Amino acid sequence: MDRLLNWRDRRTVYRRIIEYALYENIPGGARWRYIWGSTLVFCLSVQFITGLFLWMSYSPSSQTAWESVYYIQNEMTCGWLLRGIHHFTASVMNVLLVLHLMQVVIDGAYKAPREINFWLGLGLLLLVLALSLTGYLLPWDQKGYWATKVATNIMAIAPVVGPALQRLVIGGADYGHHTLTRFFALHAGVLPACVVVLLVWHIFLFRRHGITAKDPKRRPDEYFWPDQVLNDAVACLAVLAAVLFLVLRPWLFHTGEDLGAELAAPADPSETYSAARPEWYFLFLYEFLKYFRASHSLLGLSHEVWGAIVIPGVIMGIIFLMPIIGRWKLGHRFNVGLSFSLLGGVILLTYLAVTEDKRKPAFKAAVEEARRNAHRVKVLAESPSGIPREGAVTLLRNDPLTQGPKLFAKNCASCHRYDGRDGTGRQLQDPPEASDLNGFASREWLAGLLDPERIDSPHYFGGTKFKEGKMVKFVKKDVAGFSLEQKEQLKKVIAALSAEAELKSRRKLDQRDAALIAEGRTLIASEAMRCTECHQFHKPDEDATAPDLTGYGSRDWLIDFISNPAHARFYSKRNDRMPAFGQDKVLDDQAIGLIADWLRGDWYEPSPP
Repeated sequence: MDRLLNWRDRRTVYRRIIEYALYENIPGGARWRYIWGSTLVFCLSVQFITGLFLWMSYSPSSQTAWESVYYIQNEMTCGWLLRGIHHFTASVMNVLLVLHLMQVVIDGAYKAPREINFWLGLGLLLLVLALSLTGYLLPWDQKGYWATKVATNIMAIAPVVGPALQRLVIGGADYGHHTLTRFFALHAGVLPACVVVLLVWHIFLFRRHGITAKDPKRRPDEYFWPDQVLNDAVACLAVLAAVLFLVLRPWLFHTGEDLGAELAAPADPSETYSAARPEWYFLFLYEFLKYFRASHSLLGLSHEVWGAIVIPGVIMGIIFLMPIIGRWKLGHRFNVGLSFSLLGGVILLTYLAVTEDKRKPAFKAAVEEARRNAHRVKVLAESPSGIPREGAVTLLRNDPLTQGPKLFAKNCASCHRYDGRDGTGRQLQDPPEASDLNGFASREWLAGLLDPERIDSPHYFGGTKFKEGKMVKFVKKDVAGFSLEQKEQLKKVIAALSAEAELKSRRKLDQRDAALIAEGRTLIASEAMRCTECHQFHKPDEDATAPDLTGYGSRDWLIDFISNPAHARFYSKRNDRMPAFGQDKVLDDQAIGLIADWLRGDWYEPSPP
């Protein structure tokens, strides 16, 4: 056996490698305060390994990036775990970087002859931050898209080279396919290669100069193996446990969130994302820039340039000069004081950013909307039709449940209400000028319309000129005087009229009451209920003066009505202020269809298990 090992050693010098790696002398012996460098190397190793496996399933293009991450997160075996470890290790690594930097400054480990190693460490810090920034965009979701766009917009404000640098980074005038390919090349190729080079150099110089020991004479010297290796191993295990805790937190505390890293809705440049924020370790800079939004300039530079470039650049310059400043005892104290001040400032600014967002109802609403959209796109992606060839972004664009409330709030809520609000849940101050369309064409909604006590209320015709019209007078006078038999007939009429809409939510009810609905249709067409005195119903009537009840509330009926309520089939010249959204090209056919489907409750929902 010895002959075999000697043969291998003569060809690989493995004994010398092991001796160099494990038998480094540690002045004063092994200590827990020496673990930070090893935990950072461990984190980088985890990132390289998990990143490599993520790379195997990732496709960097504007039509496949989100889709491939969705596959990793929801379809690939333990993909959520892989992605979660990669994501949260990045967060933990940023904390460890700060702790390591603070230890180096406090111990004076940046002083001669370790200046270059300190600068290499700063270079690694900047590279890790760059990796975090470029990785944030790669899922191509709303959160990463808009947060990264803010960061690259900051580049554009740099004097002289700003716009050109921004175009170079994003691959054109705006975000698109080339932005993803460039960020991915940086994140998976260029930056990791730079990290490896600097890290090897950093470790080599560290081993050359040795540990900066504090009070080494109090304890005897020891080798790196076994005590310090054990300390480092325990620390790395603790880091891994912390990462796994963050990954599994939704399961441990039953928060309802998905396991692993968050995946928001697909990036959509046409949809603003008010909940966009950088990752928590960049929040301090986000908050800092709020104090530099004034439009005037200082020394020829805008306040934004001062906040985003000049001041951070000066601070980094001072940190870079710490080895020179720290040659004197007073300079070292200055470096330590500055480090604690900067750390305190970062913590304070991060706290202010978080607490300010918590106090903003608009931000809370945006976060909740983002959460709903993320859940909704997952439901749609899991539907039988799956993700279309055009990409996952079309799932929400073509979804009535997502787009209907937004279109209603923008185009209809100036007059109408939906359950007393604007469709998106926002309460409006002005009183409604038209009917509330929540439950439109349902039996309950029609029962309220034909209720003498409610027809002229703001919920129906109270805000319109029809408040004094024939329909309101008929209901308040004639319907109010109905006998018990006529009231029973009215219920059948309501059921029949609602059945014309063929509402998805009432399909089973309509099938059950088929006989009652047939009676109701007969009653509508008869003279007994007097409906056809003004309305037409399945028979052309040139004398009709009120909206056609044929197919009332159906998709086609509603689309035609929204397109042109002043059509002879509906209100004709008696139309009360409602725009012809289709005829006047206010909305296209798709938007009108989305509003109609949403009002009718006609959108995809998974079948119950």
